[in-house]
Amino acid sequence: MTQHPGADPDAPTLDQARRQIARYGLRADPQAILVAARLMAAGARLGQAGEVHFGRFGLSTGRYRLLADLEDHGGEKSPSQLAASLGVSRATVTGLVDGLEREGLVARRPSTEDGRGNVVILTARGADRLRDLAPEHFTRMQALVGGLSVEERTTFLDLLARVVAGMAALTAD
Repeated sequence: MTQHPGADPDAPTLDQARRQIARYGLRADPQAILVAARLMAAGARLGQAGEVHFGRFGLSTGRYRLLADLEDHGGEKSPSQLAASLGVSRATVTGLVDGLEREGLVARRPSTEDGRGNVVILTARGADRLRDLAPEHFTRMQALVGGLSVEERTTFLDLLARVVAGMAALTAD
């Protein structure tokens, strides 16, 4: 694998993957190990960059995703629906909602379907925050993948879907 401009100079190499596999006496595809290691490293770096990006708007990645999910679903969802769509625990959603509620970006109200439960609603202030950050956010998101052609982005989306499908290998018992 060749090093591309802007690539992480400290990223693992194919030779390093071969040495690690040999060190443990394993039979594994060094390129597969390298791709997985670089993907995990890129994911961590992307997560850090996302936090810096959303921090400009007084949000975290999780808080933004929750607001955007509410906006995409009519401004109202139950905590369990939010947890499922965001891929996080109910406790994580509770923490995100608590912080967003303190800032007036969301509110809780009793569910009309289940009087015992609550729903989270996007407030006008929350919708305004999303609208205010949208121009810069989408410009930066586009720039993130600006080095890829339309065809490469299409291929990337296909490859990403296949990698996501393989993630169960890391979490399976």
